[in-house]
Amino acid sequence: MTSSGIDPYTVASREDALDIMAEYPGYGEQRWYTEAVAAEQVSFAWRRMPPRTGGRGSYGHRHPGQEEVYFVISGVVTFKIDDDVFAAGPQMAVRIGGDAFRSLHNDTDDEVQLLIFSPRLDEPPTELQDEFWPST
Repeated sequence: MTSSGIDPYTVASREDALDIMAEYPGYGEQRWYTEAVAAEQVSFAWRRMPPRTGGRGSYGHRHPGQEEVYFVISGVVTFKIDDDVFAAGPQMAVRIGGDAFRSLHNDTDDEVQLLIFSPRLDEPPTELQDEFWPST
């Protein structure tokens, strides 16, 4: 610990991070590392999406006043942000403003892995929009 009482660094493994997708078998993982590393300012998650999984045919969401940045590690993921739909591949980053509704889907036969970053808020505002991305 430093003189301020805060550890100079924290290390966490995959198992230390909460998997918020655990309740949805077959949809991969989304591990939130924020609390596992005791981050005070940044929230981030690692997401693994099996082929043909995600938000298509479901709701969209937004976080008013809180932007997010998605960084694609591997695979190609399709984003729907408000009325725009586009694909992002490896080493591409997508910033989404807090007022934009969003959802993403893996339309491919390959797994997708990505990171999601945002400012850390204890209770981030979240709004849902039903029927945001109809099935095709």
